[in-house]
Amino acid sequence: MTVTIPVSDAPDQPERTPELEALYQGFESELLVPLWTEIGDLMPAEPRSRALAHVWKWKNLYALAERAGDLVPVGRGGERRAIALANPGLGGRPFATPTLWAAIQYLNPGEDAPVHRHTQHAFRFVVEGEGVWTVVNGDPVAMRRGDFLPQAGWNWHGHHNITDRPMAWIDGLDIPFQYATDATFFQFGPDQVETREAPERSRSERLWAHPGLRPLTRVAPTGVGTPLLAYRWEHTDRALSEQLSLETEGHPVTLEPGHAAIRYTDPRDGGDVMPTIRAEFHRLAPGTQTARAQEVGSSVYQVFDGSAEITVGDRRWHVERGDMFTVPSWQPFSAASEHGLDLFRFSDAPVFERLGLHRDTRPTHQED
Repeated sequence: MTVTIPVSDAPDQPERTPELEALYQGFESELLVPLWTEIGDLMPAEPRSRALAHVWKWKNLYALAERAGDLVPVGRGGERRAIALANPGLGGRPFATPTLWAAIQYLNPGEDAPVHRHTQHAFRFVVEGEGVWTVVNGDPVAMRRGDFLPQAGWNWHGHHNITDRPMAWIDGLDIPFQYATDATFFQFGPDQVETREAPERSRSERLWAHPGLRPLTRVAPTGVGTPLLAYRWEHTDRALSEQLSLETEGHPVTLEPGHAAIRYTDPRDGGDVMPTIRAEFHRLAPGTQTARAQEVGSSVYQVFDGSAEITVGDRRWHVERGDMFTVPSWQPFSAASEHGLDLFRFSDAPVFERLGLHRDTRPTHQED
């Protein structure tokens, strides 16, 4: 590795002299870099993300996943038929943002995705289809349209498809964050899931999925992250519908007019489902335009249903069911929907909040 220090005649730089050039050569030989030549890049007035705002169309993602299903086996080594979003600003790395991974995963009829575990925190979100069970530490969890399935790091997990149809969903993980911080561990498990049982409700749901009720269990959840492995669509849908209904009745309970939103939380304490990932669901009533908002940290969105015009920075797109897009740190974001929109979102907000670096311009929550 070499260090090269540019000598500049800029007004904020020292006078260019032979002595200064000799000093810089000394810095370079010792692998040193003076702050005064780098401060504008290292300490800008506001965040300047290398990631770019970008949209991936679901119809293209799904078609390519189908082709991969015909050509690429699922087995030990490759582990998953997962196809990651590569942000065009991040040098071809399989990262949706500097901290977040997002991928479409595809499982053919009768296939098993082998068991493994890793320190990366992960979730699955289903935009269409059913018939796959994810098995987490031996607990089989059904995956259906609209379900959010978090799974904190270092838990054994595999998937199996018991139907005669393929199924696709999105995976979200904090791979880029753990990769950048040299915190990653990974371990192989069995080639097949522990059980091919397919119960309607998992053990985690039977224990933890009761609104406002916390079990006084003697079996304490291990590790970090929510012990509830499935947040079902019917509950998400009802919560959003009730917010908008209350708004029409004159109660100001929404995030902003026509904009209902919920956050998936740990039933033990109401915190985020995982230490590094926040997950939310937003619903815009027909004819809604959201306020322009900025936030430190990045987000990935997927359209669950409906359509909208999305603006991120100076980019603008029309999005519809399944489409995915990124919002880099501090890029202004807004959405306008003529006919209504359901939108799933995940972000790295917990990281920045714990570090005391979070900042945003979002409207404050109103209270009835």
